[in-house]
Amino acid sequence: MKLLTIKAVKLGRAIRARSGEAMVEFALVAPLFFVLMFGIMDFGRLFFTEETLQYAVREAGRYAVTGQHQTDKSGNAVARVQSIINVINQASLGMNISNISVTSGGVTNYAGGPRQTVVVSVTDNLKLITPMIGRFFPNNTYSFTVSTSFMNEPFDPGQTY
Repeated sequence: MKLLTIKAVKLGRAIRARSGEAMVEFALVAPLFFVLMFGIMDFGRLFFTEETLQYAVREAGRYAVTGQHQTDKSGNAVARVQSIINVINQASLGMNISNISVTSGGVTNYAGGPRQTVVVSVTDNLKLITPMIGRFFPNNTYSFTVSTSFMNEPFDPGQTY
């Protein structure tokens, strides 16, 4: 019985002697772990935003080549450029996109005529949440520029669809 008591006392002393070791190890590893986790989240947000903007611009480009116009609530035709911008806003999953450009033949805010090339581009910013990663970008913000170009189909420019 005495042998078990001596071994239990020695085991207790060994456990108490190591109790601060885990805290020190955690204090050393935790900052790296959290930077890694938040960095993964930031890059995930970057990839999601990039892919969503690319999808929205492609959808708008596909809509633009048809020569279609949307209609407002009273049934009047909306301008073609505004229709393309509306398609981008609908396809962007609620992102607040402010800088949308539709050009054709070097003319801004013009969607082009039949068989002309139309270029749709979007510029957007994303604020990063990880300070150690964000400091590599101006104002902790990453700027996206996404564009696509299509040739318009041979549609009737006088007709509203």
